[in-house]
Amino acid sequence: MMISVKAKPMAREEKVEKVDETNFVVSVKEPPVQGKANAAIGKALSRYFKVPNSQVRLVTGFSSKQKIFEIL
Repeated sequence: MMISVKAKPMAREEKVEKVDETNFVVSVKEPPVQGKANAAIGKALSRYFKVPNSQVRLVTGFSSKQKIFEIL
């Protein structure tokens, strides 16, 4: 399943908000430096979807706020 994610790094709290079936807003505490925020978003999504972290993959948007993740 492919989902679109709007990233919010440097947030006060970590949370995953569902906008609709394929669009999410993910807030994480980590800064957008050296992939730290991307990794934190992946971990947050794996907890939200209750899948192992290895089954969440960033497809596009490595340096953008708009990202596409694949949940296997």
